[in-house]
Amino acid sequence: MAKIKVALAGVGNCASAFIQGLCYYSIFTENPVGLRHPELCGYKPSDIQVVAAFDVDNRKVGKDLAEAIFAAPNNAPRVIDVPKTGVTVQKGPLLDGVGENTRRVIEPSGQPEVNVAEALREAGAEILVNLLPSGAKSASEFYAEHALAANCAFVNATPNFIASDAAWAKRFENAALPVAGDDLIDQVGSTTLHRTLLKLLSDRGVKITETYQLDVGGGAESLDTMDRTRETKRAIKTQAVASTLPYKAEVVAGSTDYVDFLQNNRDSYFWISGVYFCNAPMRIDLKFSTVDAPNAGSVLFDTVRAMKIALNKKLKGAILPVCAYAFKRPPQMLPLEEAEEMFKAFVKENGSP
Repeated sequence: MAKIKVALAGVGNCASAFIQGLCYYSIFTENPVGLRHPELCGYKPSDIQVVAAFDVDNRKVGKDLAEAIFAAPNNAPRVIDVPKTGVTVQKGPLLDGVGENTRRVIEPSGQPEVNVAEALREAGAEILVNLLPSGAKSASEFYAEHALAANCAFVNATPNFIASDAAWAKRFENAALPVAGDDLIDQVGSTTLHRTLLKLLSDRGVKITETYQLDVGGGAESLDTMDRTRETKRAIKTQAVASTLPYKAEVVAGSTDYVDFLQNNRDSYFWISGVYFCNAPMRIDLKFSTVDAPNAGSVLFDTVRAMKIALNKKLKGAILPVCAYAFKRPPQMLPLEEAEEMFKAFVKENGSP
């Protein structure tokens, strides 16, 4: 298969997990535990090639991508030694990429900014993946603009509205390019687990009356969320969770705090209250712990390969099956099972050459 040429906007913890994953699954090809789709329409993770990367931190800019992914303030666990990639991290625009709190951990580079669209064209990038901090609205829109200018598909992992914004989606449609987003869903994330629990209980006749989901993390993304996007992410997560139930209930879901010593770990707390047979009460109170960065890996692998399929088939605009499958805030919110079936149908219908 031809390589899927990808560029990364932001070389943080998610980028670290993504790059390490590409290396890891090129070695451990037999029984690749942790991947939902070891192969997608003939494309394996080894068919993904990162050809360009952009960041603003002095400890990453000018470094080979293999070195930059382990530079501070990144704290994703090192699971494998990554050989030199030959891709040098280039200086992107700062814009709103650094918030008030994250200024404590980011060291902005003094190097001149590159022309991103030109760099994408020179690298031959087909897909630009936006892995910037959640609060970087202007910077996210900047990279979307340059993806259009460079004739690249765009994947928006942030909660800033790009794919789910009708105006942006129309611009990609007019450019005959696919776009997917917004706010990448975790492979084993708290929102998916919460929705699954509520669906299971509701299907078994339980009437949910109140529920909450509170997330605490220690990565730079958690710090940025506390600084700038706490309410936005709370609204997105709450809407995603509430959409699971066929009736109205009291639902709260969102990030609540940053705890530096958690490093790249995330703890989520769930509380579910409801009634079942003869109005008997039930309660669930539990804690769920994960390492944050690896949660993006498998989902990004699927998204990138699906976007390559969309490019092959000359699909354009927001690709709803990909958006609903891989993101918390797609253009149209769908039940988990419907999103899964839609993605399967998309792969089956568009996977052939």
